Amino acid sequence: MIKVAVLDDYQNIFAEFIDIEKYKDKYEFTIFNEPFVNESEASIALEKFDALFIMRERTPITGSLIENMKNLKYIMTSGMRNKSIDLEKTKERKIVVCGTDINSNPAAEITWALILGLMRNMKQEIDNMFQGYWQNTVGLELKGKILGLIGLGKIGSQVATIGKAFGMEVVAWSENLNLSHANKLGVLPMSKEELLKQSDIISLHVVLGDRYKNLITEKEFKMMKKTSFLINTSRGPIVKEKDLVKALEDDDIAGAGLDVYDVEPLPQDHKLRFLSNTLLMPHIGFVTEENYSIFFSQMLENLESCLQGKPKRPLN
Repeated sequence: MIKVAVLDDYQNIFAEFIDIEKYKDKYEFTIFNEPFVNESEASIALEKFDALFIMRERTPITGSLIENMKNLKYIMTSGMRNKSIDLEKTKERKIVVCGTDINSNPAAEITWALILGLMRNMKQEIDNMFQGYWQNTVGLELKGKILGLIGLGKIGSQVATIGKAFGMEVVAWSENLNLSHANKLGVLPMSKEELLKQSDIISLHVVLGDRYKNLITEKEFKMMKKTSFLINTSRGPIVKEKDLVKALEDDDIAGAGLDVYDVEPLPQDHKLRFLSNTLLMPHIGFVTEENYSIFFSQMLENLESCLQGKPKRPLN
């Protein structure tokens, strides 16, 4: 019997996508709905398992955690990259790590939910409706505004296309911007500095790594228009969080729409939760029925393939 731990199933829906009863003679699934308090707690809870099913970048699968999991042979993660897994340690221990496909469109969709929510003051107006008030704010139109995209890959390109449909001028920058691709989309290439100075909305769509960590700091916030909005649906550490809080407190920018944070789940006492010029989501950009169906079915498919000695979608 293979013991499988399903980690960070916040919505308790693994069993809705996988018929656990069907596999009861082969796998013993244990589902964890809450994040671990610390690595020590995780180490004790997970020491007996042969396999982990994990959501990308939730519980860190560190080298020390792996070292304490003596029975661990397989790790199945959502997505085809997961920076929170110590892949070198998995190689050393001969633990097979496999990924899954992922739809990119939900991230683009949640980006626009945040943009529209900020521009039309939706949080305030929805709250006001439940309290019996009517039309307390004045919104902004998208048409004619400048949308600055930092990153023009799969997600950034989708966001650009929608921006053009709204009648916005779309500009973009990244260190490896494909100029012909930008031209095909009708997106104007621009330096990072000019994009920050001119854009009404700045949306981040780069992959977190050394070159993009703390890409947006106090220096960059000072370049931005006081009327501009920052959107981050990529990764929290691309923005220096304490500088973002200060920029919002000092009204250096008009507001921020966020789906990602340095620490997730976002601590209950975090300053961002108490700022009126933020629209916050709990990292739900990828959380859709369609994606979860892909994740869980392919995790199981991957594990089956590993047991047959022919791993599918290996990452290490």
